[in-house]
Amino acid sequence: MLRIHPWSLALLLGLAACAGTGHPNLSPPADTPRNAVAVALTGEPLPAIELDAAKLLELEVDLGHARILFEAEEASLESTIWLGRRLAYLGQYREAVEVFTEGLKRYPESYRLLRHRGHRFLTLREPARAVEDLELARALCRKHPDQVEQDGAPNPQGIPRGTTHSNIGYHLGLAYFVQADWESALEIYRWNLESNVTNDDMLVATSYWLVLTLRKLGREQEAQSVLANIRPEMDVIENHAYHDLLLLFRGERDPELLLDAAEASELGFATTAFGIAQHRMHSGQTRAAVELLQRIEATSFWPAFGHLAAEAELSRL
Repeated sequence: MLRIHPWSLALLLGLAACAGTGHPNLSPPADTPRNAVAVALTGEPLPAIELDAAKLLELEVDLGHARILFEAEEASLESTIWLGRRLAYLGQYREAVEVFTEGLKRYPESYRLLRHRGHRFLTLREPARAVEDLELARALCRKHPDQVEQDGAPNPQGIPRGTTHSNIGYHLGLAYFVQADWESALEIYRWNLESNVTNDDMLVATSYWLVLTLRKLGREQEAQSVLANIRPEMDVIENHAYHDLLLLFRGERDPELLLDAAEASELGFATTAFGIAQHRMHSGQTRAAVELLQRIEATSFWPAFGHLAAEAELSRL
């Protein structure tokens, strides 16, 4: 797995500046079937996501506005970021990556562009490329104060909860996690928890993946120390699934009730079901865990990180 060590950081930054932080080949991998957006970590083709008519219209209007701003602001950093984000919300992930890549030619040290491109390399099932971008974003962002990251799909309260630094850590940790590089994931989640978490939403999101990582490493006592900081009453606005799963790990939630409630959306199901599958695996219920992972893989909303993580687990099994 790619890791950026201090002795090579200066060289990497220099190469990035010269090359526009680009990836020369942004086309789908050679084994991607026609009409598939990407290939799952289990080898299955991942088709374009179908959106209902109302949602599709809403997202296309948003994309149109983003294109107008992009032209009006002569491809400013902010308009480039939002054009790429709006393309990704429509499922046009490779087009989004191309926009971020062109932006990095103009703004080669933009850790924000790297953060978003790294995210979409994860979506496209290219975690090694995601690590490359997100490690560089992590190095670059340390020279700048953290800032709230505006949401493309705001929560019901309209209060953004993520920051640029914490989102870099969140996605980088996941990129290592799905490659089974547990030690690197552990380092990143600890860094995120200690340096970037400023609210309970990011606390439960980071703590969730940190507990899973510690359990992969057989470090249950440390996992329990993380769980000791989780309370039933927390100021969680959007990451309710992660909060409930952490309470499940503490023995304070019923897994079947959580699964039943999560069935309402494929995104929610993938998130909750993956956490429960990990809980079952940890409890020695391997067959039940695998069956749940297979149910996640069978759902159609594959951009969900729970789906990605389930693919990674099944590919190892």
